[in-house]
Amino acid sequence: MRNALIFLCFVVTVGFGQDQPQPSANIRYPRPQPKYKVSIERRVMIPVRDGVNLSTDLYFPEGAAKKLPVILIRTPYNKRRANQVADAEMWAGQGYIVAVQDTRGKFESEGLHSLTARDAEDGSDTATWLATQPWSTGKIGTFGCSYLGEVQVILATQRNPSIKAMIPQAGPAIGSADGRYRYMEVEGGAYELAGGFGWFREDDSKLYFRAPPGTPRDELLEYGDLFNPGPNLPDIDYAAIWWTLPLVDMMKKAHGPPTEWEGVVSHDLTDNWWEQFEYLKPSDRFNVPALHIDSWYDYGVNGVLFDFNQFRVKAESDLGRSNQFAIISPSTHCASEHATEHTTVGTRDVGDAQLDFYGIYAKWFDYWLKDIDNGVTKMPKLQIYVMGRNRWRAENEWPLARTVFTKYYLHSHGRANSRQGDGALTTTSPTDETPDRFTYDPATPVPTVGGPLCCWDKKGNSPAGAFDQSEVEMRNDILVYTTPALIQGVEVTGPLEAVLYISSSAHDTDFTAKLVDVYPDGTAYNVQEGIMRARYRDGYYKKVWINSNEVYKITVDLNATSNYFGPGHHIRLELSSSNFPRFDRNLNTGGNNYDETKWVIAENSVLHSSKYPSHILLPVIPETEKTSATAERGELNRRIRAE
Repeated sequence: MRNALIFLCFVVTVGFGQDQPQPSANIRYPRPQPKYKVSIERRVMIPVRDGVNLSTDLYFPEGAAKKLPVILIRTPYNKRRANQVADAEMWAGQGYIVAVQDTRGKFESEGLHSLTARDAEDGSDTATWLATQPWSTGKIGTFGCSYLGEVQVILATQRNPSIKAMIPQAGPAIGSADGRYRYMEVEGGAYELAGGFGWFREDDSKLYFRAPPGTPRDELLEYGDLFNPGPNLPDIDYAAIWWTLPLVDMMKKAHGPPTEWEGVVSHDLTDNWWEQFEYLKPSDRFNVPALHIDSWYDYGVNGVLFDFNQFRVKAESDLGRSNQFAIISPSTHCASEHATEHTTVGTRDVGDAQLDFYGIYAKWFDYWLKDIDNGVTKMPKLQIYVMGRNRWRAENEWPLARTVFTKYYLHSHGRANSRQGDGALTTTSPTDETPDRFTYDPATPVPTVGGPLCCWDKKGNSPAGAFDQSEVEMRNDILVYTTPALIQGVEVTGPLEAVLYISSSAHDTDFTAKLVDVYPDGTAYNVQEGIMRARYRDGYYKKVWINSNEVYKITVDLNATSNYFGPGHHIRLELSSSNFPRFDRNLNTGGNNYDETKWVIAENSVLHSSKYPSHILLPVIPETEKTSATAERGELNRRIRAE
């Protein structure tokens, strides 16, 4: 083995992309019990093609076979972090060798960290090294969530023959592949401000302190734990920092270390600057069996479902085409395995969402890495949790083949402002109606209340998930459109979008949309949401400005969901121009936005008429006699329990 060149102590730090809730005692499907004791070989330096050495801890099951398959976990969050260690010990305890590696430039690994740059090549070189060791069978699997999922998706583009199976969780790494340019922390041309800034400050540092090159490995093993190369950042008031203008100076004001923050917020999405990173591109091909995992209240769920399709459609052989599977839970980022009998996402109880994830993961690796014919590939291609029905359901494809995409049109007499206004939502197209108008002032943006969030600050200023929107819906800068109480339930499962005809007094502005499930008692739970920066309404390759009082069509991507709006519920759509601090504020000037400190107030309008039929396009799943009967039995059982 190459001598280690780096040393540090292993202080567990907070990494935003991996924070997870603590499992509850009443979880039905805990981690599997170990079959073997585990020994660890620290600080193994694995060389990659450009001469950089990546620090890797190897976990060995004691008393297992002399040659074993390997599970690779690559992380920027410190390979000695508690949840990485727990995953490694779990898999080693099941009879696998596990390699947990600090990605390039992070903690013990050499090189310069730069988002996903070189993660494809580094991962592939590491897999080849692992496959050729005397204790390896040559079969490699990969595992991990968030950034640990992204590096797997990126690695899949290399089509390394040693990698036999993947379980990428909540890490889509889409980039330009789907035409929407979803680089890290970007959606609809706006920036995921709170989540993005927190992640960059805490986890994207380019600055680490390391031992001199050539330091003997025995010295590193003896003295390494006395040193800490990772950032030791002071606490800051994130809620105050988020208001910083200009946006590009936010990291400096927070006294954060050198990161990619300034580059990310200041480069157009089609700029060649992004090509240095290894996000997915339209030309990428795949050929590895993969089990894709995510949650409806995670920011990247639409991207994970995109990966599920792309890995199949762009597979080089039937091996890849026929072996793509996905499981989508109702929870938040990297929390699918923590469901309970009463899974609460935010404050919404979505029922018993437990599933034997760890059992499925174990069968997946046993099948592909140990050749155990356990039938795992006979499971449904897609398993989704239908919120509102509160049950798991097996499907075959995404979107579902039986989907009826249905337009729910906006209506009002020009007074849809707040939930006390006259906004309505129906399947009947509008005639001539008065537009709805509201004032968007960047000084007083609409506050974020829950949602598909990730990676905010440690103090939990805005937890993810579903929360009652009733209070925020009292604002006059939110347009609210609501159906009458449903006589029959409506299941909405699939991709969502709002098609709006808008005008504005500003040269540029944002439009936000939020799908809401209003319960019979009036509680209004957010289901899914999105944003569109108007300058990108005709695509990301060109910017188009707004001429005052002209009408423009924009499409707001609301990602995807699976939600049953039951009898007595209402379907609601909220529209506005801000969702802060989840997204950065559009200053409405038509300028760069990231380097500006002044703003203008925008008078924005949404039109709904025969000429301008604004609507939300919902993927409605038709009720079948069997589905309806099952839902009725479930509702009856709930009522009996309640009584």
